[in-house]
Amino acid sequence: MKLKVLIAGLCAVFVVSTSTAQNIQELINAVSLEELTLTLNEFSGEIPTTVNGNTVTIINRQQANNDIAADYLVERFESLDNLTIIDQSFNTNGRNIVAIQEGKTNPDNIYMVCAHYDSVANFCADDNATGTAAVLEMARILSTQCLENTIVYALWDEEEIGLLGSQFYANQAAANGDNILGVLNMDMMGYDGDNPGDFGDNEFDIDYRNIAGSPAMKDDIISVLDTYDFNLSVIEVNPGTFASDHSSFWAQGYSAVLLGESWETDDETPFYHSSNDRVATLDLPYYHELVKLVTGYITTKATLLPIDNTVTQTETTLTANQGSASYQWINAELNLPISGATNQTLMPTENGTYTVEITLNGCTETSQPKVVDDLNLEQFSSEELSVYPNPAHNFISIAIPSEMEMDVKIYDVSGKLQKEHHIAGSTTLNIEKLPTGVYFLSLRSKEKAGIFKIVKS
Repeated sequence: MKLKVLIAGLCAVFVVSTSTAQNIQELINAVSLEELTLTLNEFSGEIPTTVNGNTVTIINRQQANNDIAADYLVERFESLDNLTIIDQSFNTNGRNIVAIQEGKTNPDNIYMVCAHYDSVANFCADDNATGTAAVLEMARILSTQCLENTIVYALWDEEEIGLLGSQFYANQAAANGDNILGVLNMDMMGYDGDNPGDFGDNEFDIDYRNIAGSPAMKDDIISVLDTYDFNLSVIEVNPGTFASDHSSFWAQGYSAVLLGESWETDDETPFYHSSNDRVATLDLPYYHELVKLVTGYITTKATLLPIDNTVTQTETTLTANQGSASYQWINAELNLPISGATNQTLMPTENGTYTVEITLNGCTETSQPKVVDDLNLEQFSSEELSVYPNPAHNFISIAIPSEMEMDVKIYDVSGKLQKEHHIAGSTTLNIEKLPTGVYFLSLRSKEKAGIFKIVKS
């Protein structure tokens, strides 16, 4: 359907744009298949990446040859807020990479989400770049939040030669009396025997044993599965396998479970422990659902503090919705604070992308980016252009008068620029490679501008 009759309404919507404080469902929705896919490709050596300022390709992560992989993980954690990073050497070659997000109310109550990052061959995307990327994605999302309890994001080395990294950490934790209330271990969570993207059975395993509170952990994960909308089907495995890092914590009497693709129903990757374990063999929509599930579980256990980090946007102002707090507005494109911009409201002087850091009771959260792209410009009317179809699958058409020139930008819901074009007259844009979801289409000529919500199906 063409949007001519809707444009005026959409313009009105985006003149005053606001939302409620982030909740568990919104954080589940924030899990990005695009981010996960990029990390999988980088960490399994399908594409180059940058580590220590150098362009590298991480093809192999075997324990005697994976320092670049470990450095990559350190840099990814260091790019996030509110984390304390521990680069833990435990023998000549072994390095656990751990990031701690301390709880604001109950810092001694610890929940751990973990995976091993070492491999036995080249690539090894499923085993276990999938678990590693899931941990990094959860850290990316939850490090922006203030939480009651502590989360430990742990990436283990030398799992493949005897669970050495997790054993070292679990032994130390027990000796220190660490109050670890639950360990969620992820190992091989990207393969499903159905054709990638098909609905199929989408089964996954939760391995647990009657050790400490492990059965209750399993029940809590299933409760999240039942509470929110996931395309997944659970297989409960008791007694669960010892053959992954969760068992290091069972040995110390901690509650722990393993979550991954369904070995119990013989639906595991046929490329196990081989260099044929590549990203192209994975069912990425299935994997996306699993990462959303574990994000929902960890968020539920960590418990969000009630800070509103959302922003109301009008034509000329951005206003933090949380009152009685301290504020620092950020130029998100440069990742730099704006000098003197410490009031609840910001009036941007130039187009760009902005966030605000909100501090309340010793806790700081950062808003999602807001795109300001039409300062001092009149809005398009509903008679001047149309954008269709909506929802769109592979292409979206923009109908504009004669040869009018304008800049077209497509942003995702986090404010990240996905595509940009300069057009003259009506055109059709290819959006086939964009992940499914909601986007904002910014249209800007010399005299007028408009921002429209589109759905990629």
